[in-house]
Amino acid sequence: MAEEKSGLAKGLLIGFIAGAVAGAITALLYAPKSGKELRSDIKQKANDLKRDAGELARQARTTASDLFNKSKSRADEALSDLSEQAEQIIDDSDKALKDLRAKVSDESRRFGTAFRAGADAYRNDKERPRTSS
Repeated sequence: MAEEKSGLAKGLLIGFIAGAVAGAITALLYAPKSGKELRSDIKQKANDLKRDAGELARQARTTASDLFNKSKSRADEALSDLSEQAEQIIDDSDKALKDLRAKVSDESRRFGTAFRAGADAYRNDKERPRTSS
């Protein structure tokens, strides 16, 4: 979209300059003046056009600079937001991993306790004298 605006602005600038030149030349050639006066008027119109073109170029540079700065600012904001989101995802992942490790550790302890209890029960059962019925 910015390229379309830039192309439109460039086209308008070129059209303005071309129209001004054509109009000035036409007005000067049809004016009933002497050669010296005509040359002086042409020189004056050329200077006016040069000044106007310089002003338009300055305005175009200012506008382009403003657009660049706005785009850069938006890009910086987007990058900052993405960085914050990435940090949040990493923090959430670390927390989930820590919780998972704690659960696995708890289950491992429970399994170890249950295994030892089963092994103790088995040993006690083997050591107990059997009575015949």
